[in-house]
Amino acid sequence: MKLILSHPTGNSFVRAAAMGFLKNDMLLNFSTSVTSFPGSVMDRLGGIGPLSEIRRRRYDSNLKPHTKSWPWVELGRLGAKKLGLNALVKHEKGIFCVDAVYKYQDRKVATLISQTESNKATLIYAYEDGALESFRAAKKSNLKCVYDLPIGYWRAARELMLQEQKNRPEWASTILGFDDSNLKLSRKDEEIALADLIIVASKFTAETLKLYPGNLPPVKIIPYAFPEVAEPKQYLGLDGKRPLKLLFVGGLSQRKGIAYLIEAVEQLNLNIELTIVGQKSVPNCKVLNNALDKFKWIPSLPHQKILDLMRDHDILVFPSLFEGFGLVITEAMSQGTPVITTNRTAGPDLITHGENGWIIEPGSTEALKSVLEEINSNPGVIAELGKAARETAKKRNWEAYGRELAEVIKQSGLQKLIN
Repeated sequence: MKLILSHPTGNSFVRAAAMGFLKNDMLLNFSTSVTSFPGSVMDRLGGIGPLSEIRRRRYDSNLKPHTKSWPWVELGRLGAKKLGLNALVKHEKGIFCVDAVYKYQDRKVATLISQTESNKATLIYAYEDGALESFRAAKKSNLKCVYDLPIGYWRAARELMLQEQKNRPEWASTILGFDDSNLKLSRKDEEIALADLIIVASKFTAETLKLYPGNLPPVKIIPYAFPEVAEPKQYLGLDGKRPLKLLFVGGLSQRKGIAYLIEAVEQLNLNIELTIVGQKSVPNCKVLNNALDKFKWIPSLPHQKILDLMRDHDILVFPSLFEGFGLVITEAMSQGTPVITTNRTAGPDLITHGENGWIIEPGSTEALKSVLEEINSNPGVIAELGKAARETAKKRNWEAYGRELAEVIKQSGLQKLIN
């Protein structure tokens, strides 16, 4: 079995997938946009200050012979963002918007599938919003289609977030994602209709697909992995003087449940220090702006600095209301920092409540307050659960994810269908 892997921007789970397929002798072609291999011209360009974003697209040199890249639209997007040319990256309409990057990549891969050299491929593996043309071409060439859905299904998102807008009208402006055109939504549904197998990273994402109105292909759950585990953390007790240090990392949207965290901290008569890291989803939400004035707010930090901040805090609180996974959960656990999160994330796939973290009801200030009160009354659990979280992180690295992904596809029966 040989496959074409397509993703326009690359990230931790795409890199792991590419390496997993390569090591299992399954990767015919990895198709993406910007690539930086050590020693390459693109890599040297990434050493120039304004172009440093390029080096965030560094890949293992072993992938180079298998990689095809079409960088121009993505480079245009990165440049437009850097220069503040917002009209060029406007949602669905800008010539360098994210949708344009995904569609450009998708068309290039569709052409690749139709070429002679791709006849060796038996399967295309592509991601949401960047699979439609590839899958259409695959069906004509008798390739099977594996669809990766990194976040929950759009109909479920609309249902849950519309309800949240009614529950919290003062926060409604921060909940984005309702401006997708009907054409874009129909493309998403057609991608699913063409898929022979769907891969998701959490039980929650799999549950959201129950709202898909058509016939679903098999759905496999393969949770993402943990980053490299840090050295053992030193846990400081709460002596009445030192505050309980809570950290939130994520976009400042009510989709992340941030209002419930702010309310819980404000309503509890406890010595709590809350740090919020993330960019505003909108600039002029009054309740959000007022809240940020009361706490330590850091709009943006390099990734390593965020990991350092996680180690410096007692608990990461991630009360998201709709999340395909939530990589900040695994990042905090890898640092030995326990996490409070909801069952609308990958929390239940990674955390056993009260053993290596806490799972709470989504959309509930009272549930969050209750857990924080329990922790404050028994602060020893922070070290206990933090150490257990780190041990959990040791058991699943990105290599394991790539290996498991390759194995699931091998065992899916798609090869038999092809033959």
